[in-house]
Amino acid sequence: MRVALVTGASRGLGAAIAVELARSGWVIAVNYAHDDVGAMHTVETITTVGGKAAQVKFDVTDPKAIGPGIAAIVAQLGPIDLLVNNATGPQGAVPIMEQTWDLYERHLGFFVQAPLLLLQAVLPNWRTRKSGRVINIGSEVIDVGSPMDGHYVAAKAAMLGLTRSWASELGPEGITVNMVSPGWTPVERHAGVDPIELASHLTRVPLARMGLPADVAAMVVFLASDAASYTTGQNFAVNGGRTYR
Repeated sequence: MRVALVTGASRGLGAAIAVELARSGWVIAVNYAHDDVGAMHTVETITTVGGKAAQVKFDVTDPKAIGPGIAAIVAQLGPIDLLVNNATGPQGAVPIMEQTWDLYERHLGFFVQAPLLLLQAVLPNWRTRKSGRVINIGSEVIDVGSPMDGHYVAAKAAMLGLTRSWASELGPEGITVNMVSPGWTPVERHAGVDPIELASHLTRVPLARMGLPADVAAMVVFLASDAASYTTGQNFAVNGGRTYR
């Protein structure tokens, strides 16, 4: 059985991705940093749909936690075959004159440093097997250029850059690397959003509806499948047609 590590899988997009991968036959390592109850719920949901999963608590932005975290997954579930870099930290608009370099570094920690260290931890094994998949969860903000969000946009853009570079370097070894970039997809942290803001957003979405976590999860499942074995270095927008490539 194939093992997938989904980071930040205690809730939101990460939980949805973990459940849908489990439905398609993947064994899931449900990674999280703080939310024990949420992670337990994700594992229980996976079990309910007939899948297998284990909670693995470690902070992907802590370099010292990566090695032990990966070792724990291998011990419980077996070697990792798929890495889904979904974990994210607190977000919020900040005017340029109030942005600090520390704010940028925190976002880079989630979207550049953590994916790098996780890949380095699993890559030796992947190279011996000539297989492995990375799916990075990006964002449409790279193309939209959201105002007062330079810290987040820059880090997600950097994630796209590493996706392409890794794909070029690792392709000859049978390893694929792709990105899925959702549009605004409401999850728990969006509760209480102004209905007027939602309505305004929908005027810019050709499909005229908000994204669902299941929409994003479906794209991840495809990229993890054998049907995507000849697809690498790509960025897939899942945003109802708001941006075009």
